[in-house]
Amino acid sequence: MASHIVGYPRMGPKRELKFALESFWDGKSSAEDLQKVAADLRESIWKQMTDAGIKYIPSNTFSYYDQMLDTTAMLGAVPPRYGWNGGEIGFDVYFSMARGNASVPAMEMTKWFDTNYHFIVPELGPDVNFSYASHKAVTEYKEAKALGVDTIPVLIGPVSYLLLSKPAKGVEKTFSLLSLLGKILPIYKEVISELKEAGASWIQFDEPTLVMDLESHKLEAFTEAYSELESTVSGLNVLIETYFADIPAKQYKTLTSLKGVTALGFDLVRGTKTLDLIKGEFPKGKYLFAGVVDGRNIWANDLAASLSTLEALEGIVGKDKLVVSTSCSLLHTAVDLVNETKLDKEIKSWLAFAAQKVVEVNALAKALAGEKDEEFFSANVAAHTSRKSSPRVNNEAVQKAAAALKGSDHRRVTNVSARLDAQQKKLNLPILPTTTIGSFPQTMELRKVRREYKAKKVSEVDYVEAIKKEISKVVKLQEEFDIDVLVHGEPERNDMVEYFGEQLSGFVFSANGWVQSYGSRCVKPPIIYGDVSRPKSMTVFWSALAQSMTSRPMKGMLTGPVTILNWSFVRNDQPRFETCYQIALAIKDEVEDLEKNGITVIQIDEAALREGLPLRKSEQAFYLDWAVHSFRITNCGVQDTTQIHTHMCYSNFNDIIHSIIDMDADVITIENSRSDEKLLSVFREGVKYGAGIGPGVYDIHSPRIPSTEEIADRINKMLAVLETNILWVNPDCGLKTRKYTEVKPALKNMVDAAKLLRTQLASAK
Repeated sequence: MASHIVGYPRMGPKRELKFALESFWDGKSSAEDLQKVAADLRESIWKQMTDAGIKYIPSNTFSYYDQMLDTTAMLGAVPPRYGWNGGEIGFDVYFSMARGNASVPAMEMTKWFDTNYHFIVPELGPDVNFSYASHKAVTEYKEAKALGVDTIPVLIGPVSYLLLSKPAKGVEKTFSLLSLLGKILPIYKEVISELKEAGASWIQFDEPTLVMDLESHKLEAFTEAYSELESTVSGLNVLIETYFADIPAKQYKTLTSLKGVTALGFDLVRGTKTLDLIKGEFPKGKYLFAGVVDGRNIWANDLAASLSTLEALEGIVGKDKLVVSTSCSLLHTAVDLVNETKLDKEIKSWLAFAAQKVVEVNALAKALAGEKDEEFFSANVAAHTSRKSSPRVNNEAVQKAAAALKGSDHRRVTNVSARLDAQQKKLNLPILPTTTIGSFPQTMELRKVRREYKAKKVSEVDYVEAIKKEISKVVKLQEEFDIDVLVHGEPERNDMVEYFGEQLSGFVFSANGWVQSYGSRCVKPPIIYGDVSRPKSMTVFWSALAQSMTSRPMKGMLTGPVTILNWSFVRNDQPRFETCYQIALAIKDEVEDLEKNGITVIQIDEAALREGLPLRKSEQAFYLDWAVHSFRITNCGVQDTTQIHTHMCYSNFNDIIHSIIDMDADVITIENSRSDEKLLSVFREGVKYGAGIGPGVYDIHSPRIPSTEEIADRINKMLAVLETNILWVNPDCGLKTRKYTEVKPALKNMVDAAKLLRTQLASAK
């Protein structure tokens, strides 16, 4: 019985690739050093899969930065600004495209479907001269072969590559990217021919865009592309891999009738409806790669349930044509549970990271072939039973409270304009009030004191004293600049989700559960394993302390329920919205405690609201409905005079603007400075927005310090489409990653710009 893995994490169990990349970028190590680390990682992954008994092992899923960027390099589609003059693309050009260099900016980065991974977006147009410029796929296939491992080389399919691209600067927005299909297929043919020559017998094309809503001309491009490749792939087994959702019936029909394709891969974890299509009809003689092991979560597979799904499929496609696989690449999960020495034993038994999922895939394949590992299966049953009944997972009071939410939509009683009037009477702010988003620079000393406190090297008294000093410094600084609504700077926080997760019940943290976000950047998502509640207040002590240092309003700072949910590994034994409502109730308790303790402005960040948006239009309204409802639950109980802010990172805001209005916050601040015009166009098109709004007036992701004139100019642009009395002036995000030498002049210029405009507006009156 055969087994297959769609793809595997590249970073290494201890983030070896991250450290090697950063050392190379800093000029502390050579290209050879970096290549050596990469080769060792690839070898250990191939060996691990071979030892686990996997039959179809992938190659070319490793990347120094991103698989879409690798494809751009393979096709020689380098934007002209990088000054590449042909030849094999090396690290200098490759990393310039990914990260920019001293003289030119990087290519744009965006989310890979609905995951938290980001890819580098190809910039294409009618004048791109495609050429075969990176032989990575063939080199890696040969490298594995020399180690005695015959792999399936993996390529991003030609149609998905084009559909995920964007027209380059200066190219008409309406330019059809699919019109380039005829220009890139010759290069795909060269790659395929070289792979055949090197001895490959299989090839995998990832075409994940097949799960999206596609117009018919886009679907026809798949038929066209694979007909064109048919003669080149003859003699090879061709697998088309899809993932992240079920596949719509029309797309399924196109996919199952593609020329030259011998195998089809489906995500049967997120795509349960695909099972009905397969049961309805599956093309005779083709292989089915059944993705039953979840590549996007950290829970142990329910082996008994997967086995019965596989047995049903075996009846349809035949024993020798069924291959057990992962639902998608394991890139989106943590690497290896072996390195989790501190995790509680019971919780650990409920989990499976990438290395464990490889073992699960093989165990299922063997069970299908009649060689079931009884011990492995019964341990799995025991783990699932303990998870179902564990008192740590189930909290009846929380379940009751969440169930009771169903009856109301939790809106504040008074409408927003009346609330803003009441708040203004209390807060007495000038027009164009200034504020910042929350965090201030985290200096080396600050990180050190937090680290030492965590390691119990610093007493609680000394720790509190150090943090207090830092808050006092940040408060004085903001008063000096004459900022209107202050923040405490968050010196006590490591991360906006982790900080709350550590104080809520139902969460647990891994030591090495890192997942690649982009390039060398990794995140370590909390694991939500049980019902969520708040044992005691989480932020009141620090916020009240900060408020006692100033007579100006001090913002309370919380992370919203949807963002906590979307940036965690979420339990899979109940719908996501139920977990979200539980988190919302915990945050609601915190909001009300802050209010009781004299905090009159409270910010609840929903940076990741849009990240959870389902891939398909038909499912989006339901998600937005419960996500926005969760936000309203957190603050429906406060007085009219308490001002609720929220902050969002810019992410194609315009298509969900009505949901954002429905959140009913008093003030919303938005990361906007990189996409100024896009955001403001919504209001230009006549969307009525009556609450306070602060589109970021400068980009904090860059060390550049904007001048007073430049900021005043941006505020003026905003005033052209927004009412004077609702506009706020703020940076576009938190200042945590910046240096004080950058923050001080930028904030001074920001306040000066606001004051300049106040004077101008007053004299115009």
